[in-house]
Amino acid sequence: MSDVILLAYTTKYGSTAEVAQVIAETLRDLGLHLDVRPANEVESLAPYHAVILGTALYIGRIHGDARSFLTRNRKALEKLPSALFVLGPIHAEEKEQISSQDQLVKGLAHFPWFRPVEQQVFGGLYDPARLGFPFSLIPPLRKMPPSDARDWLAIRNWAHSLAASSLAASHTV
Repeated sequence: MSDVILLAYTTKYGSTAEVAQVIAETLRDLGLHLDVRPANEVESLAPYHAVILGTALYIGRIHGDARSFLTRNRKALEKLPSALFVLGPIHAEEKEQISSQDQLVKGLAHFPWFRPVEQQVFGGLYDPARLGFPFSLIPPLRKMPPSDARDWLAIRNWAHSLAASSLAASHTV
């Protein structure tokens, strides 16, 4: 069996890709082998012994590419150890964290067979200058100030916990 972990991510504006890269760097520094790719470019999970999926919540929903990834890889994901990280709240407020957790639970209810060994919601990034259509047409969204609630220490610590989890247990260093 391969000793490579797939870190597949979905991203609309690049923030989730940045988090995926930091997680990958941390895991590589710990001796793990990773393949980091956009989820929509992954054709098969056969080369991997584990999967980490990174995505974001957009208006309360899991990114469409993540939903597609889960759907098309169901059989493989039912057998492989997996982990999930999600970018959600754009402010470091407890109520936003709770709301994002609730949104994630609702989103994952469509995939009851998907049971990651590790799962984490991190703060996200909001930049109104990067909004795409149709969100760029919504005045309240354009007027919101930029924010970056990503906690890089928490992200690196979570990557460390992944390296110690069953996700990496069969990995040969």
